[in-house]
Amino acid sequence: MSTLTGTGTLVRLVLRRDRLRLPIWIVVIPGLVTATAAAIIELYPNKGERLALGLTIGANPALRALTGPIFDPSSAGGLTAWRVTGIAAVLAGLMSVLFVTRHTRAEEETGRAELIGAGAVGRHALLAAAVLVAGGANLAVALLGALGLAGQGLPVPGALAFGLSVAGAGWVFTGVAALVAQLTETARAANAVALAALGLAFLLRAAGDAAGGDTLSWLSPLGWAQQVRAFAGERWGVLTLFVVVGMALLAVADLLTGRRDVGAGMLPSRRGPATATPRLSGPTALAWRLHRGVLLGWVIAFAVVGTVFGALALSVGDLVDDSPQLAGLMTRLGGAGAIVDAFLATEMSLLGMVAAGYAVQAALRPRAEEAAGRAEPVLAAAVPRWRWLAGHLVWTLGGAALLLAVAGLAAGLAHGIRVGDPVGQALRIAGAAMVQVPAVWVPAGIAVLLFGIAPRLTTLVWMVLVAFVLLGQLGRLLGIDERIQDLSPFAHLPRVPGDEVTFGPLAWLLVVTAALVLAGVAGFRRRDLTGG
Repeated sequence: MSTLTGTGTLVRLVLRRDRLRLPIWIVVIPGLVTATAAAIIELYPNKGERLALGLTIGANPALRALTGPIFDPSSAGGLTAWRVTGIAAVLAGLMSVLFVTRHTRAEEETGRAELIGAGAVGRHALLAAAVLVAGGANLAVALLGALGLAGQGLPVPGALAFGLSVAGAGWVFTGVAALVAQLTETARAANAVALAALGLAFLLRAAGDAAGGDTLSWLSPLGWAQQVRAFAGERWGVLTLFVVVGMALLAVADLLTGRRDVGAGMLPSRRGPATATPRLSGPTALAWRLHRGVLLGWVIAFAVVGTVFGALALSVGDLVDDSPQLAGLMTRLGGAGAIVDAFLATEMSLLGMVAAGYAVQAALRPRAEEAAGRAEPVLAAAVPRWRWLAGHLVWTLGGAALLLAVAGLAAGLAHGIRVGDPVGQALRIAGAAMVQVPAVWVPAGIAVLLFGIAPRLTTLVWMVLVAFVLLGQLGRLLGIDERIQDLSPFAHLPRVPGDEVTFGPLAWLLVVTAALVLAGVAGFRRRDLTGG
């Protein structure tokens, strides 16, 4: 029997299991790209306006770090590629990571892979099926994205290059996820490592673009997507980098698949002590033990990113006199008031959306414990269900708030050192970051609700989060109806620093979160425990 026997059957199984999730990704990413192109064509119909905006952006390291370089500011296609290449590539990478991990490592962790492998299924068929479907999803994103851009009247070669560059980034992270799935023993760890790689790729790209050179950017697949230079003299040869690196990662993953036991990772988990310490006496302490590693990694990342944003903030202020168009763009992206405050407000908003990713990840940890069978022994003891779940919620909600506090303090200190007021700016920017907390908690509340009433649907919360982020980040720029924008909790936040804080919307967001959490806890107390 071949090691790929049964791959076709597993492909059909994967498509059936993700018949709702996958089409959403495939539609949302190209839809975002097409809508952005339409908005840019409408906002900047004049070549002179586009050139002024593009030259201003290219001269500022802060904006290059945020959105990447702009290679052809004279065309609507060039502005579109500048604005959404990075976002679309990150979304394609996120889709690939979550999808591959779900159909490889998660299948082994829950024991389904072993049951499937007991039949006429080759050793590598499970990995091959996940990779084939992920690759097909990325090609579908490329095709629909190219068709959408061409439909806006943009040149077909540039539209095709753009679509393939986004799909290429997704392909590389398909390989990353496949490799990480062979190294780790849990889906949670696999997702954490692969998403950390995605975050590192973003930081390398941002640092390279901010410095005005290509060296660091060429170390990042997200940088390669921009270096394809869609609508700016396309570099078709760069696409081979995606193919070669993706195939190399998959080759290593395929090699490791045959050299380990089903369910095991190449890097086994460290054995713990035979007896628990007093610090683990209670569900909250146990939850801390389970969350602390991931939370520490997120804290370090937020401290670094906050420092970078704070150090770059002052340079944005130099552009106010030279480019009123840029000031208008920053305001449409979410800032208000002075341009430096507008930049900081935008960055705090972005960090809030990223922190929501941690909150969702942490809120889904109880589901992972339940699916793996580890929750049942704990709940069989004298531990009420609500108390066990509350232990996880402490580190879910508190951890998200901690991330924003750390990022705000780091950004404020870095900015304050440059303007001569480190303490004052640290407190001011930290307060602006903490304003994001009520909105960050809402997706976590949705995750708790799904865990309590429909545990098998908990992964849908990632799609809800992506929808919230897109509405909050691009809703105003794209001119989306305010009633639709209001579906995102991020649309109800004051843009601080710069705006006055009104506590009414924040209080309502907290009420919504509390209602979602209480409904989820009530549902969990009444339902049966389920397996994977």
